[in-house]
Amino acid sequence: MVFVAGVPVAVAQAPEPAVKPQAVGKEPAPAEKEKSVGPQLPFVIQLLETQVRFEANGDSRKEVHTIVKIANVLGAQQFARISFDYNRSFQKIEIPLVHVSHANGGTSEVLPSATADVANPAVQPFPVYQNVRVKSVRILGLQEGDTVEYRVITTTTNHPLAPDFWLEHSFERSGQVLEEQYELDLPRARKVEMRINPETPVTTKETNGSGDSAYTIYRWRRRYSPGEAPSTSEGVADVSVSTLSWEQLSSRLAERLMPGAKPMAEMSGREEVAKEMARRPEVEAAVREKALALTRASKSEAEKLKALYQFVATQINTVDLPVGSTGFEARTAADILNSGYGIGEDKYVLLAAMATANGLRADAVLTGFCDKKALAVPTAFKHLVAIGSTRDHEYWMDPAIEVAPFGMIAPSDAKCALELRRDAATLNAAGQEWVRTPSAPPFAAYQKVSVDAEISDTGQLAAKVKYTLRGENELLLRVAFHQTPKEKWKDVAALLAISDGFRGQVTRATASDPMATEEPFTVEYELTQLKFVDWSKKPVRIPALLPQIGVPELPPPEAEGKMAPKIELGVPLDVQTAMTLKLPDGTTAQTPAGTAVARDFATYSSKYSGSGNTLVASRSINFLKREIAGERATEYNAFLRSVQNDQAQRFVLVPSERPENAPNSPAKLQ
Repeated sequence: MVFVAGVPVAVAQAPEPAVKPQAVGKEPAPAEKEKSVGPQLPFVIQLLETQVRFEANGDSRKEVHTIVKIANVLGAQQFARISFDYNRSFQKIEIPLVHVSHANGGTSEVLPSATADVANPAVQPFPVYQNVRVKSVRILGLQEGDTVEYRVITTTTNHPLAPDFWLEHSFERSGQVLEEQYELDLPRARKVEMRINPETPVTTKETNGSGDSAYTIYRWRRRYSPGEAPSTSEGVADVSVSTLSWEQLSSRLAERLMPGAKPMAEMSGREEVAKEMARRPEVEAAVREKALALTRASKSEAEKLKALYQFVATQINTVDLPVGSTGFEARTAADILNSGYGIGEDKYVLLAAMATANGLRADAVLTGFCDKKALAVPTAFKHLVAIGSTRDHEYWMDPAIEVAPFGMIAPSDAKCALELRRDAATLNAAGQEWVRTPSAPPFAAYQKVSVDAEISDTGQLAAKVKYTLRGENELLLRVAFHQTPKEKWKDVAALLAISDGFRGQVTRATASDPMATEEPFTVEYELTQLKFVDWSKKPVRIPALLPQIGVPELPPPEAEGKMAPKIELGVPLDVQTAMTLKLPDGTTAQTPAGTAVARDFATYSSKYSGSGNTLVASRSINFLKREIAGERATEYNAFLRSVQNDQAQRFVLVPSERPENAPNSPAKLQ
């Protein structure tokens, strides 16, 4: 399954350049350390040395010095080109040193002509975003045993969110880096909140300068130890700094992205706010005219929001860049409308402006991160979505996905999101900028799978499989088929077949229009498996040709003898599967017994039968609750085992007897 994704782009002050390959460098280390890492690594980073300096005005400079030892041909291929993403409108990247020491004793410098600076591949067809770029250096002739040394300097000036700045850094723990040195210089003239992982304490700390030119300098020096225990703070940065609070970040981003993002405390009542927003100059004439034309036939506020959403989602092409790639520097709604394309933030800007023109409100929300106690870092989030408000309801919308049904956003493990508050300066209390994400799609979620199959007297299987879906898996499949050319839909169907336990070759695949989000999404494919059955084996046992129904396992205990407080079951979901299987004439079958289990959190049932040379099977499961208490682990485990045991049952097939010398005749049953 596939989500909308993009090429990482460094956007924060003092960004982390995205080096391809992923690793970054380190300094020479003793040979015995290289051996301890193991020969399976394609390269070893002997030194990764980083220095980051922030200025009081939010500007920054970051220098990375890397030394890499190439271990084999794969490592040589990975470092044949090193690349760094950046935004030219507020960043500059210099690569003053690329030096190669060859295993045979020679050395070489990379010529300036080997350096390329091009638009990020994701934005090449879109002129407005040409500032989002990739700078790379080509290194030819690398061989096993060579050493590559390079320096990269990233300078950030006049970032759109300056004078505020932020940074997150985590130290390498994979063992591919032998030594890491990290220095962070922070201006004492600014109030900066800083957090350091207790597992990675500062090696040295000092103050340099005086007055407004004083800096606090933090240094870390870490060496790789072969037996080093992994971090217990997975997903938590080792070093975090920020000049922002979440409330400030919410308000600042609202000012940049939302129409009418000014305090409205002096107004009373929703009607007055809506009228004021509709009058404001943030909505250009062309946008207003288009918005009103789109909603002319709408009979309710919900219908208006839906019409606007569908236009922005399907008629404005999405440029696939991560949130914050442009520093939250949004284009005007008119420019977005005229160009016909936009990144996620820009598509929100257009949707919000059109809503405003209709007297409606569409607020911006950042999703994919939900740690209210963490430092405020805008690049921690993955998506920007909208909450459209009518008099009696809220609708979550993600126009950047293009194929998301109205009222549905991509599923996320994060259960809360940061709302950009246009009235944050006067109306927000601490924490009010955080809102809960939807716990379920706006409609009942279900999956229906039907399998129509036949086994020949040579043992070949031919099957037609059809899926009809609503809910999270529907969205995943819509995105996958939408992003894949039709001539390669068979490849997507093959992955779907494998994920559901089917084997064989997909010979044909079709799907309903991913853009037709009013209706459930359907996928159909045909599959063949040449030697599905070996009739000579006795007895012949086959599983029911149905997708394996996934049931969540019990969570691990939090402590010895203590269960987790709750068992997560996910969004309520009804799954119905059915199979019809034709066997060669004269074949008989023994069918397993069906199962029926009913609990208040889920129900499961199965039926198996045979008539003549046709087998029929069905299984259904209906998850009724999102979670249950951990103290019900024994009851849930019994339900889980019942489902697993039933899905493990087999049909026993008995082929008709034929003369031994008959073509394709199976061996006689004894």
